Amino acid sequence: MPWRLVVFIVLFVIFFLFIVFNLENKTDIRFGPIEKMVIHDIPVFVTAFFSFIAGMFCTFPFLFRSRSRKKAENVQGKGLLAKMTGNQKNSGEKSGDSSLADRSHYGID
Repeated sequence: MPWRLVVFIVLFVIFFLFIVFNLENKTDIRFGPIEKMVIHDIPVFVTAFFSFIAGMFCTFPFLFRSRSRKKAENVQGKGLLAKMTGNQKNSGEKSGDSSLADRSHYGID
C-alpha cells in the first residue's frame, strides 16, 4: 500500500476524532469591537479547520517563489556548461586553458 495513502488515512482519522470529541464545544467569533460583527455558537472544529486552510493559502506565495528561483538557477547553470563544453570541443584546448577562466590579478601583487 502506498505510504501517502496510509498517511492520509491516519490524518483523516485524527481529524475525524477531533471533530467528534468537539461537537458540543461552541465559541463566538468576533471581527472587531462592534457587536454586529459577531457570529455566535460556532463549533470549535470549524474555526480550527478554517485556520488551517488560511495557513495553507498563506504558504502559496512562498511555494511558487522558491520554484521560480530553482528554475532560474538551473537554466543559468545549463548555459554555462553548454558554453564551456562547446569551447573545449571546438578549440581542442585542455580544460585548464579555457577562455572562460578569469585571469585578472584583483590588485594583489
